[in-house]
Amino acid sequence: MRFRAILFDLDGTLIDSTRLILESYRHTMRIHRGRTLPDSEWIEGLGTPLRVQFRRFTSDEDEVQRMIATYREWNLANHDAMVRAFPGAPETVRDLKTGGAKLAIVTSKNRHGVERGLAVCGFDGLFDTLVTSDDLAASKPDPAPVLAALDLLGAAADATLFVGDSPHDIAAGRDAGTRTAACLWGPFDRERLAAERPDYYLRRIQELPGLVA
Repeated sequence: MRFRAILFDLDGTLIDSTRLILESYRHTMRIHRGRTLPDSEWIEGLGTPLRVQFRRFTSDEDEVQRMIATYREWNLANHDAMVRAFPGAPETVRDLKTGGAKLAIVTSKNRHGVERGLAVCGFDGLFDTLVTSDDLAASKPDPAPVLAALDLLGAAADATLFVGDSPHDIAAGRDAGTRTAACLWGPFDRERLAAERPDYYLRRIQELPGLVA
């Protein structure tokens, strides 16, 4: 195998949840600011934690936590009806696991949301470890979450591939020393992803086993 370990982002990479995320942000801003913002305001920050997103609007940490609570309440109430696995994603991950690869999720989502999304979308039990926003203060594009996953897996960076849909994923993987694969089915276009110099592009997740082998 070219890569012995594979790290995945979750939202926009394995799970199609962009509509749910954007609706959650709209709901939160209506409650806390009485207005909504263009989707582009949120899309640029996709892949970073909620605390990072909401600190753009207030320096009051209590208000940040209230906004996070509002977001999560609406998000979880609508989660199961609005998320789905990208076509072929569960089967591809299962094939990689069967082939002996070490697998991890590296995400800016909280652990409860990650575990729920994995279960609802058919990924339950497929990953060796999860690195979430609950585990570290640092978040992508900082390489710290990727380095934490490598440590938990006992994997070498130069034998690891990080698969993600956002520029933050690619930057974090690159700076941690892994190879990176940019997914072209998420909300970011190829031009935006290219700015972070991914090693590979994936048009479909089913291309991944051929890249790994």
